[in-house]
Amino acid sequence: MSDTPSEAPVKSILPKWVRGPQDFVGGLAMMAVALFALWASSDLQGMHGFSFGAGTAPRMFAVLLLLLGGGVALMGVLQAGPHIAAYSWRGPLFVSAAIVFFALAIRPLGLVVSAFAAFMIAAMGSQETKLVEAVIVGACLTLGCALLFPYVLGLPMPMFPRFLIQ
Repeated sequence: MSDTPSEAPVKSILPKWVRGPQDFVGGLAMMAVALFALWASSDLQGMHGFSFGAGTAPRMFAVLLLLLGGGVALMGVLQAGPHIAAYSWRGPLFVSAAIVFFALAIRPLGLVVSAFAAFMIAAMGSQETKLVEAVIVGACLTLGCALLFPYVLGLPMPMFPRFLIQ
């Protein structure tokens, strides 16, 4: 008997002709996003002669993504590749929560508070984040946003919470 652990066969719900499940599923996901983009841009004006319409670029990128996704899925069929690995939901969950928080908090709390809080929420998405580093980077990014949006770009947005201004 050998001391090295043997790899047990991995059960898969995919057909046997799929040799690289990770590439195959990734390609299908890319194709699904491309089909959604084609559907979402279907009511936008397309190209007329040499002038681009509002829907030209989204359709071109969607078709390109569809072709690339098909190529990746085809590679999953033709070449042996890794099985689908376990996926950590912590990062995408906290980043999505930060985006939703920022969208809901920008008007009542202002840019400074909501940007800093959203950054701190997103920073919790990684277990490697150190609090002091996150606070320093968050403060620098918040300062950059506070200078960029209202002063450089001239966008009218509240900087501080309403109760502090009134």
